[in-house]
Amino acid sequence: MEATAPARDSRVRRRVGSPPGGCQEKSPLERKVYMDYNATTPLEPEVIRVMTEAMREAWGNPSSPYLAGQKAKDIITASREALARMLGGKPQDIVFTSGGTESNNLVIHSAVKHFQETQGPKGAPGEQQSPGKGARPHIITCTVEHDSVRLPLEHLVEEQVAEVTFVPVSTTSGQAEADDILAAVRPSTCLVTIMLANNETGVVMPVSEISQRLKALNQRRVASGLPCVFMHTDAAQVLGKKRVDVEELGVDFLTIVGHKFYGPRIGALYVRGLGKLTPLYPMLFGGGQERNFRPGTENTPMIAGLGKAAELVTENCEAYEAHMQDVRDYLEERLEAEFGRKKIHLNSRFPGAKRLPNTCNFSIQGPQLQGSLVLAQCRTLLASVGASCHSDQGHRPSPVLLSCGVPLDVARNALRLSVGRSTTRADVDLAVQDLKQAVARLEGQA
Repeated sequence: MEATAPARDSRVRRRVGSPPGGCQEKSPLERKVYMDYNATTPLEPEVIRVMTEAMREAWGNPSSPYLAGQKAKDIITASREALARMLGGKPQDIVFTSGGTESNNLVIHSAVKHFQETQGPKGAPGEQQSPGKGARPHIITCTVEHDSVRLPLEHLVEEQVAEVTFVPVSTTSGQAEADDILAAVRPSTCLVTIMLANNETGVVMPVSEISQRLKALNQRRVASGLPCVFMHTDAAQVLGKKRVDVEELGVDFLTIVGHKFYGPRIGALYVRGLGKLTPLYPMLFGGGQERNFRPGTENTPMIAGLGKAAELVTENCEAYEAHMQDVRDYLEERLEAEFGRKKIHLNSRFPGAKRLPNTCNFSIQGPQLQGSLVLAQCRTLLASVGASCHSDQGHRPSPVLLSCGVPLDVARNALRLSVGRSTTRADVDLAVQDLKQAVARLEGQA
């Protein structure tokens, strides 16, 4: 996979990252322009370096006293600290996981388990009020969440373990509105989980506002003997693109996914006041690693890479964001210029809503221009029609776009282009030209 990043000043190259697959010269016919960075990102060279060093020098078990084991333990400690700095949190509140799916499932599992232990028959005696005898834990989310949140919640409903409210997002803003989330709270509500930004539209959710209002609500609930409502956000799409501060967000849980910010395919979970203010119940049982919250011998090289990727974000996030927004804005300008504003529908622009700096979701309107058909005709552009985990759904429109009020015929033609640290305006020109030729072929004009 080659990206067409021309030679640039070395200082800029270090700041905004390297293209996937290297930067060897290719003929125009061989060049590929990768614009699917919301799906995954390549490893930064510095990440590869620290992972390689860890494989070679820190191969020991981190629980062992000899040098190779102690090196591994030191790397894990340093990486935990790097993740905490990236988030504005505390190292002791970071738990390493296999990735975002495990982190999200761990949060949901913990919320349900905590409710069952504190509100069920074994709950604390003398409570002034309870959610009701036999009440199931209730969880609130929204209709545009990633499958790693939606599917475990649907499973809990099917198994009659919990009740779930899927709050529709606003068709005006594309957001899960705070008023709608708070209106869905019940006496048995134990968790609200709202993604920090949507992976398809790039719309940033009002997580901080929801957290603030839940905090005020919780003060009244606790006084009445009702369970505390914990707040979780999946920050997979935001880390590395916009600054994230857990104190500003006010969340109890935050999901971290390494391969979304040029790190390896592992993740972590931030838990505010882990085990003291916020409960976490393990889903696995074993050797006691990660303070028993996530046992299993630590994957030192991957953790080393995750720490380095976090360090790069802390140092360069503003530069990353500015670069990606400049290229994304240029992309949207070129699309409208080449196809005309009547033929292009920008699905990710919602009045008053903030969005990720790198994400452009759009449709080229026309009866033969379904997104998957257009991509199949492209010879340079590498992109997707939406969430990569739904890439096998053919011409079916994205449920996320439909939830946001995008008309059916428009949603069916949607493409998601997400730019990265090394994407250039020259890449945009190549991609837009490729799209124009693909559309011409489909419309029989080539």
